[in-house]
Amino acid sequence: MEIPVYVTGNKGKYFSVKEKFERMYLDVDFFIHDAEEPEINDIKVVAKHKVDEAYEILKRPCFVIDSGFYIKNYPGCPGYPGAFVKRSGISSDIEGLLDTLTSVEDREATFIDCLMFYDGNEYHTFYGYSGGSIAREVRGNENEKARSNLWYVFVPKNHDKTLAEMGDEERKNRHDGSNSAILDFIQWYKEEYLRIKRLSK
Repeated sequence: MEIPVYVTGNKGKYFSVKEKFERMYLDVDFFIHDAEEPEINDIKVVAKHKVDEAYEILKRPCFVIDSGFYIKNYPGCPGYPGAFVKRSGISSDIEGLLDTLTSVEDREATFIDCLMFYDGNEYHTFYGYSGGSIAREVRGNENEKARSNLWYVFVPKNHDKTLAEMGDEERKNRHDGSNSAILDFIQWYKEEYLRIKRLSK
């Protein structure tokens, strides 16, 4: 069976993705690589750039996940940082983010993930959304599965804990109306992609 390669420089993201593949009785390989991101605030464009670069290196079916974080009422720039979440430095300076938002009452924020898979012939894109709000302080214990330091301040909709305060099962079964790009991809990969591959042999 063909094993896809997940390309990321974030070990926490890999653990999370590997766990989801294993629940579907599938394997996934891991390649550590941080691609240089184009200066454009569009997660789909960034994801395509990353997966093209990864495929050039690996010459194997692979996928990347690019994430955007959109703060509805970011002072002076609604929706910031979007695709610039990493390059803006916001995720590495959580205290600075909280200081910036001190006077903001409506602290609504949304994570949007763009997963792009490329097998050398076709691109397949999947999106994930998770809405919530930003806490007023850092909350939660250090967690190696944390995809971002934003886990320590992001409170999913209909919950009162940050992602970092939640246990694995609580995070997995949260009722915030979110959907997962990686789960949608795995379902498609198992039911459609591998079936087509078998038929084409």
